[in-house]
Amino acid sequence: MLKRFVRYSLFLALGLLVLGCQSTKPMMYASKKITGLKTPESVVQAKDGRIFISEINAFGQDGDGRISVVDQHGNVSIFADNLDDPKGLAIIGEYLYVADKTKILKINPNGQVSVFVSAEAFPHVPFFLNDLEADLQGNLYVSDSGDLFNTGKGGAIYKITPNGEVKLLIKDTQDTRVIAPNGLLADDTGNHLIYVDFSSGVLYSLNTSTSTLSDLADGFGGGDGVVHHSSGVMYVSDWKNGKVYSVNMMGDLSLVKGGYQAAADIAITKDERYLLVPDMKAGELDFIALDGVKP
Repeated sequence: MLKRFVRYSLFLALGLLVLGCQSTKPMMYASKKITGLKTPESVVQAKDGRIFISEINAFGQDGDGRISVVDQHGNVSIFADNLDDPKGLAIIGEYLYVADKTKILKINPNGQVSVFVSAEAFPHVPFFLNDLEADLQGNLYVSDSGDLFNTGKGGAIYKITPNGEVKLLIKDTQDTRVIAPNGLLADDTGNHLIYVDFSSGVLYSLNTSTSTLSDLADGFGGGDGVVHHSSGVMYVSDWKNGKVYSVNMMGDLSLVKGGYQAAADIAITKDERYLLVPDMKAGELDFIALDGVKP
């Protein structure tokens, strides 16, 4: 009963955050897919309705990554290029932040790129910076999925203050359940951070003050992205199995949609009408209508 109460409280706090971020701008193009993308990994929508997509292109090939932007009519253009392997995206104010290999980039409204946090600024040089999340106080959170392709070690989650100071929140040497942290979701207080682990497929809640982990749900295969709807429903993508699930307040899973080649870091639109799903291997951005969402 206690676990379910904690779970409900976390969902309620997240719901308050989502309600505070809604936009009234309609989406004109959400009935179709965006195709022709080059290894799309993450997606985020700005308040003005534009959608930003990180495109890795060839893994490990520096300089061929980019950020594309989709306007409200579905037109796609390049917003910033000459990146390395851009993944997680977050927006704070008018700036777009990008997790790019071992550093965090900051991109201004004109598409000009600067390094916000270098690899050397982290307490431990990152292996594989992955997802990026912002809270209401202007802090960033970034997951390091560790040395995924070799030792499987080095997984960690960091908090980055508005002035670029980095703090370790949890690392694999502190808790063996931390294997390959991926998708992140902050509540409106910054006291709890929900994340899904790519290797174990478990959804956790992390107390950012005590570094205590609590399991919320499991069964996500290659857990990738996590988002929340103000109704109390969360959505989690499974990259390995090409699926998107919903998770209710009790931690029960339901399949929302399958058939993707690699469902990467999902997002929810500001009006909460659609899930945005980058299919990495297919090179597409899909839109899932969220009609009749129930807690």
